[in-house]
Amino acid sequence: MNFVVIDIGLESFPPLLFAALRFGLTAVPAIFFVPRPDVRWRAVVAVGLFIGVGQFGVLFVAMNIGLPAGLASVIAPLQPVFTIPLAVVALGERPSLRQVIGVSLAIVGLGTIAAGRAHGVPLLAVALGVASAAAWGCGNVVTRAAGAKRPFSLLVWSSLVAPVPLLGLSLIFEGVGHWQSAASSVGVSGMSALAYVVIVSTFFGYGTWYRLLSRYPASTVAPFTLLVPVVGILTAWLVRREHPTWGELLGSLVVLVGLALALGVVDALEVPRRTAARVPAPTPRN
Repeated sequence: MNFVVIDIGLESFPPLLFAALRFGLTAVPAIFFVPRPDVRWRAVVAVGLFIGVGQFGVLFVAMNIGLPAGLASVIAPLQPVFTIPLAVVALGERPSLRQVIGVSLAIVGLGTIAAGRAHGVPLLAVALGVASAAAWGCGNVVTRAAGAKRPFSLLVWSSLVAPVPLLGLSLIFEGVGHWQSAASSVGVSGMSALAYVVIVSTFFGYGTWYRLLSRYPASTVAPFTLLVPVVGILTAWLVRREHPTWGELLGSLVVLVGLALALGVVDALEVPRRTAARVPAPTPRN
């Protein structure tokens, strides 16, 4: 749902300033109440740069120059394509054959959706969307490698890293004039969008995400994002009137099947049956 909200927020704020405000309000005043993360500072800086600047700064620019919310929700889940190989190289993780097949199947589904969505969208916007997904993958691996026991602290303090480079880039590419225009014209929808991306998307969504990455292998957690296009397309349809085609709906179904395979849902459902089959029948009493 975050992609549609970002799309609404970009009607009020220039993209780099919007991203800077998001992470600035995430960090302050929370850093005065949340303890410092129990990881190296270079990991905090790396997460802040990859997620705050690389993922969301680039994504906001991509959407601002023509990447629709629905298509953005399809491109973002490509991050397992980057996360899993990076986790193999950097962390020594070994995804199972089932995970590889499941993610590959889900990517085929994403390709089916993207084929119908990408017509008429600027190539640069699509390229920036893919770059955003790659940055997310790098951020996932760094977060996993950091091994934070207080993942919420990592979220808050890494958010303090992003605003300075984002504001610097905004000053260069957007200018003070856009800042003044946004300040004078922002309305309820813009402030609501900003509140959503800070409270719901960052504190709740990414707080949960960092917690999962701190406890489980990145190759296990990353495929969950393959659910994003299903929700994203539906939300864009209901809110922004981006009507899905039958091909997109079929692609979403393929994504769900691939996700179920990658996450072992089928195996999990089979376990109770196998267990029940091994339980001997009760001996009848005389």
